[in-house]
Amino acid sequence: MKKTSTVTNGSLLIAEPYLSDTNFERSVVLVCEHSSEGTFGLVLNQTTNLHLSDVIEDVYADYPLFLGGPVQQNTLHYLHRRPDLIDGSIRVGEGLYWSGNFEQVKQAVNIGTLPEADIRFFVGYSGWNEGQLDSELAEKAWIIAKSEAEFLFETPADQFWRGVLKSMGGEFKAMANYPVDPRLN
Repeated sequence: MKKTSTVTNGSLLIAEPYLSDTNFERSVVLVCEHSSEGTFGLVLNQTTNLHLSDVIEDVYADYPLFLGGPVQQNTLHYLHRRPDLIDGSIRVGEGLYWSGNFEQVKQAVNIGTLPEADIRFFVGYSGWNEGQLDSELAEKAWIIAKSEAEFLFETPADQFWRGVLKSMGGEFKAMANYPVDPRLN
């Protein structure tokens, strides 16, 4: 991963180790849509106890559901790397797509042509109004990096925050080892 200075579609927002917002502590957010009007993203490394078949009746696979963020947790979103199977997919990065035809997703999941290794499902999302993310960036609450689809799909959620920082090297590699509560060190 490489640090960048500007947020674009496909950027990763990596929570600084001392970020005090419990919704985003040690989180990595993939920016799916960024404009002057606001930003929409999905937290990549917060798991839930739910599976896809728990929330969608006609899906028969137990793919895990991730918590995409604190906004509208009654909505379902997905990231994938199979635009060849899913019409209407929105490219957010190299080999990384968001959304698309959900009927095709369900069918591909049910017949096994869309394995868990190629798609992640999220309940809720992360959103910032106009200027809100810029304000948080000015406060140095987030580190911006370029996303990599392979890393996203092949890194376990509990290792994601630390793994992204380590892959960036230098000061970020050291930051990956900061304790959650330095007083307990």
